Amino acid sequence: MTEEKAEEFKELDEAPVYGLNGEIIGKVELPSIFKTPIRPDLVKRAVLSIQSMRLQPKGRDPMAGKRTTAESRGVGLGIARIPRVKGSGYPRAGQGAFAPGTVGGRLAHPPTPEKKIVKKINKKEKKLALKSAIAATAKKDLVLKRGHKVNGIPTLPVVVDGKIEEVKNTGRLVEILRNLKLEEELERVKNSRRIRAGKGKMRGRRIKQAKGPLIVVEEDKGISKAAANIPGLDIASVKSLNVELLAPGTHLGRLTIWSEPAIRVLDKVFS
Repeated sequence: MTEEKAEEFKELDEAPVYGLNGEIIGKVELPSIFKTPIRPDLVKRAVLSIQSMRLQPKGRDPMAGKRTTAESRGVGLGIARIPRVKGSGYPRAGQGAFAPGTVGGRLAHPPTPEKKIVKKINKKEKKLALKSAIAATAKKDLVLKRGHKVNGIPTLPVVVDGKIEEVKNTGRLVEILRNLKLEEELERVKNSRRIRAGKGKMRGRRIKQAKGPLIVVEEDKGISKAAANIPGLDIASVKSLNVELLAPGTHLGRLTIWSEPAIRVLDKVFS
């Protein structure tokens, strides 16, 4: 990768195209979508909307704790007015029931299946959030703020020859990423793997790991298989892009590698 050549593109509406060997092989005009204003507020709402779609509705049986004939004995007896089980001569008789705080009683404020847990967002806001998240991938300050190691990359966005879409071997893909000066980034993600603190360990969320680069292609011709065993690396086609992929955890500026064909169809897909 030649830094002198890359410097030419800092103030232009163009980006260098890197070959699979890391050398600049041409240039491509950046789509107008990269001029979209950065809107962290909309991006956050869009990501939370996507995450809320994965929540499972839950509730309690409406009759739980109420299947009893217990009644309060009223006042004037020198005892609490809690509802008590009727009868005599058996252990349960006279014990408190029905009320919250009693054995076998109802819950005070149980979760209800009617609760609206999906956070909605307007279509135009969602579209603007996606465009804003795409534009943020070209802002080096935002990418660095997310924790990505991109000091070896002179300019953003990173655009790579379309041949990257055909890579099917994991070792070959790792070699390409190293040619693009992303070795430090791969190490950062690999070393971030750790066991989660708290009860999430018991709930299918045992491992925490940082998010690495996102590779956006026009068409997946085998690269997703090559990337399957690379920690933190995600593959997405232009048409399947969403805000959560571009801004994990609602934080803008994910390091994104675009294939040249993907860059050329961006405006067409999101016009």
